[in-house]
Amino acid sequence: MGALCAHLGVSGDVERFAEGALPVYAVGDGHVLKLFPTVHMDEVATERDVLAAVQGRLPVPTPRLYGAGEFGGGGYVLMERLRGESLKDVWPRLGENARQDVSRQVGEALSALHMIVPPKLEPEDWAGFVRTQRDGCVERQRTRGLGAEWLEQIPDFLDGVDLGRPELVLAHTEVMSAHLLIDGGRLTGLFDFEPAMHAAREYEFVATGVFLTRGDRKDNRALHNGYGRTVDPRKVLAYTLLHVYSNLPWYLRELPTEARTLDELAEHWFGH
Repeated sequence: MGALCAHLGVSGDVERFAEGALPVYAVGDGHVLKLFPTVHMDEVATERDVLAAVQGRLPVPTPRLYGAGEFGGGGYVLMERLRGESLKDVWPRLGENARQDVSRQVGEALSALHMIVPPKLEPEDWAGFVRTQRDGCVERQRTRGLGAEWLEQIPDFLDGVDLGRPELVLAHTEVMSAHLLIDGGRLTGLFDFEPAMHAAREYEFVATGVFLTRGDRKDNRALHNGYGRTVDPRKVLAYTLLHVYSNLPWYLRELPTEARTLDELAEHWFGH
């Protein structure tokens, strides 16, 4: 980190953020350095290009891009440090009205994001991606420990959801409380764009439903009101099963439910 900071000409106290799959460091008050080990080098371009594409175009601030490249065998992105507290820490303290207001703000941000023409992103063949994910869906969920009562429903459920030829949008894919900052009731930051994809819009609402509104119908309704258009809960659950990081047993532990069918689950988690 010392060598990289010297190379980039930035200085200040260096502190690693506690969360995140990749190592991310605050450098003084104004900079953030995100590091990409060799196996994640392909994600440098995604983070770089999406940060450039969204700069100044969302109602929620995103980090200004200062630089990106390779150093010492790995990759890095140097960006602006945004202000505010993590929404993950603040959310439990919010009252019902405040939660709905924040949810609406998230929906407005997603509406703006989905209107931006994306840079070149994976997957290049969305229909092929969906087929591949679907072919391995039951086995992936089985290896994660999903019970037979759910596993046996998956093929018929996916057969019954028309994913068709969706309009593809620039999707963050992990809009959740841990990737949002808030100050004084207003969202002050959306970050972590390295998992961004060119995806069906419903794919975006997997993360918001599971990791933000968490099945709360009023919060979910507020989010979709902010988004400004209807999103089919069954399509969102289908993409929950097909998501690259899908782990239905974990989600069921995080969001307990009395639902016994996938149709009921779609309405419980993503209904509005």
